[in-house]
Amino acid sequence: MTTQTIAEVEPFHAIALSRIAHDLKAQGQDIIHMEFGQPSTGAPAAAIAEAHRVLDADPMGYWESTGLKERIARAYREDYGAEIDPEQVMLTCGASPALVMALSCLFAPGARVALARPGYVAYRNTLKSLYLEPVEMACGAAERYQVTAAALDALDPAPDGLIVASPANPTGTIITPEEMEAIAEVCRRKGIRVIADEIYHGITYGTSAHTILQHLPEALVVDSFSKYYSMAGWRLGWLVVPEALIPAARARMGNLFLTPPSLAQHAALVAFDCRDELQGHVATYTRNRELLLAALPAMGLGRIAPPDGAFYIWADVGHLTNDSYELCEALLRETGVATAPGIDFDPVEGHRFMRFSFAVSTPLIEEAIARMIPWFAARVGQGE
Repeated sequence: MTTQTIAEVEPFHAIALSRIAHDLKAQGQDIIHMEFGQPSTGAPAAAIAEAHRVLDADPMGYWESTGLKERIARAYREDYGAEIDPEQVMLTCGASPALVMALSCLFAPGARVALARPGYVAYRNTLKSLYLEPVEMACGAAERYQVTAAALDALDPAPDGLIVASPANPTGTIITPEEMEAIAEVCRRKGIRVIADEIYHGITYGTSAHTILQHLPEALVVDSFSKYYSMAGWRLGWLVVPEALIPAARARMGNLFLTPPSLAQHAALVAFDCRDELQGHVATYTRNRELLLAALPAMGLGRIAPPDGAFYIWADVGHLTNDSYELCEALLRETGVATAPGIDFDPVEGHRFMRFSFAVSTPLIEEAIARMIPWFAARVGQGE
């Protein structure tokens, strides 16, 4: 009998801190949750009203909304000028299953997939769980914490695949159209298959995000209703696949996940046309970003990633600690502000970074700042 090694998947440390936060809240402490990239707002009002109507009128079941797939395809045409067939859109139970589907459609066990470091913790761990090899590319301030075409081209041997995210988690940085085209050229030349995580599209500050499909139509795109549409708990996302992969993607969706929630699909179709309300959320994030950027120097946190989009600030705290988890836990217990340790996003350098999510309300951001400024000032004083 042969013995196979079970894939080792590392924990998501921000979840552990969140559990501590909830325990502290149960004990009476006032907690401000800035540890997850989860909008504090709910789904658009019209989408919720549609959900109430459907609950009374439709028994629901396994279902894939043709109307929603058509609406998503229309959005790519209207927003980016990218033409896709609605049948290329696979509706999924959030972005996480979409990533699993994309990876399993493209790669056999042992394939090497490149990605930025720092990057979203689930990229690395999902690759490992599927017996794929993460090829992490160190991306620092000089690269704006993003993959570059030059760094990708320099990898020897070339990877089988690449995951790109723009805007990125945990940094919020956006890849410029020129750099995205250069990355696409390297991938075409070297046969590198691309998966683009675009779940933060719509949440940008003074710039725009461009879909990879404008540069590489054969790429796969992961997206979700969780962020811009403020529907994280509805568990609905999608995967855009090239036509050649439609049968493989449909087979995986049907066998692994069946269909996404019917109620969420009904609500999401309405949510597409709630742009005024959704842009109001972006205005809140814009204000929160401004407040944090103005307050960070008073905290002694001057080295940060430029948050072009999403709702995160990636801050260097190496002058305060060599253990970002300990720092985040101390901040949580002593101020009630929950944040995320950098080790989730960067297993090499993350011990000296932390991530703030500003997806909460502006009053909560103001209260968090009021608590954190004296706390960080005391830490800076202890380190001098």
